[in-house]
Amino acid sequence: MNASRKEGLSALGLLILRIGGGGMMLTHGWGKLNMLMSGADQFPDPLGVGPQLSLILAVFAEFLCSILLILGAGTRLVAMPLLFTMFMAAFIIHGDDPFQKQELALLYGTIYLALILNGAGRFSLDHAVGSKVKLWRNFV
Repeated sequence: MNASRKEGLSALGLLILRIGGGGMMLTHGWGKLNMLMSGADQFPDPLGVGPQLSLILAVFAEFLCSILLILGAGTRLVAMPLLFTMFMAAFIIHGDDPFQKQELALLYGTIYLALILNGAGRFSLDHAVGSKVKLWRNFV
């Protein structure tokens, strides 16, 4: 397999991880956004900052960061709150539960860790903006 084809498949794999991990998490974030908009005051508070702020932070990660992840905008940065949220879900919220309750959060966390380590790939806003910045630097 030539290097160009290998790079293309790698970029496609990162796109699939971003769309899959971000899109599926977005469904969780949408539910929490609806909770927030309806004024819900019951939400787990693993950080001790209060249920309302915990819900806001979860919405930020699971809704807003998921959208940015899908687009490949600030991928490494937006994957960090998602990874943190999944670690909190797995080890704090479901810390005393059987592995089956932790498994989904750990699976999502694995996706976000891979994206933090590898970046967004070629098919992303990160790449498009980075390419324009490089072109601009060469032009100036």
